[in-house]
Amino acid sequence: MTEAWVGSGRRMPGGVTRAGWGLTLWRWPASMRGTRPQGLGRWRCWLASGLLLAVPVAAAQQTVGEFDREHTRFGVELRTRWGQRVMGEFPRYDGELVMVDERRRQVRVRLDTASFVVAGSDRYTQMARGEAFFDAGQHPQVEFVSDPVGEDEVRRGGALRGRLTIRDVSRIETFELQPATCARPGRDCDVVASGRIDRHDYGLSAWRFALDNHVRFTLQVRLDKDAQP
Repeated sequence: MTEAWVGSGRRMPGGVTRAGWGLTLWRWPASMRGTRPQGLGRWRCWLASGLLLAVPVAAAQQTVGEFDREHTRFGVELRTRWGQRVMGEFPRYDGELVMVDERRRQVRVRLDTASFVVAGSDRYTQMARGEAFFDAGQHPQVEFVSDPVGEDEVRRGGALRGRLTIRDVSRIETFELQPATCARPGRDCDVVASGRIDRHDYGLSAWRFALDNHVRFTLQVRLDKDAQP
C-alpha cells in the first residue's frame, strides 16, 4: 500500500494526506513504494482506529418511561401434579420501556428473587427463594428483555418474544400479548402478557415429584405518568 485515502481526502506537502473528515494520514514517499516499511501492522491499527473515530456514533437508546408501581404486577403460577395452583409474585422489581427507533419499543424487566412471595405459604416462599429454585442468594434477579415491538402489535396482541434469564441461563421465550382494551396501551390501560417455560431448562429443580414441569409467568405493565408520549 503506497497511499491512504479516506473520504474526500486531498494530498498535502511532505507525504501527508488530509482526509475529508479531519483525519491526517501519512502517504508513503515514492522511494519507499514497493517495500514493506517497519511497523506497517501498527500503522494499519492506527488507521483503523481513525476510521472508527470518524464514523458517527449511534445515539444511545432513550428511556420512554418506567413502570407505574400501582398497576404493574409480575407473577408466577405453578401447578401441583394433582391440579392445585401455587401463585407467586415479585413485589420488588426494576424496569423500563426503551425507544429502539421511531416505531418500536423494547421492554426490560428485572425481578428481585429475594422478594418473591407465594401467596399464603411461608414454607413455599422460602423453598422458592432457595437453592433448588430461584436461588436468591446466588442469583438475585430474573431478567427479561423483549424483542423490539411496535404499538400496533401491542394493540392487536400476539407473540412477544424475548430473552429470559434465570439462574444465569438465558433462553429465547415467547409470551402471548392480550389485545389491548384502550387506544394507548401501557398508558391508559395495562399491557398484559403471559407464557409458559419448562422449569428444568433453567435448573428450577425443586419439588420434582410434586410440581408440574412448567412455570407460567404473567406480566401486567403500565407506565408511570411521567412517561414520554
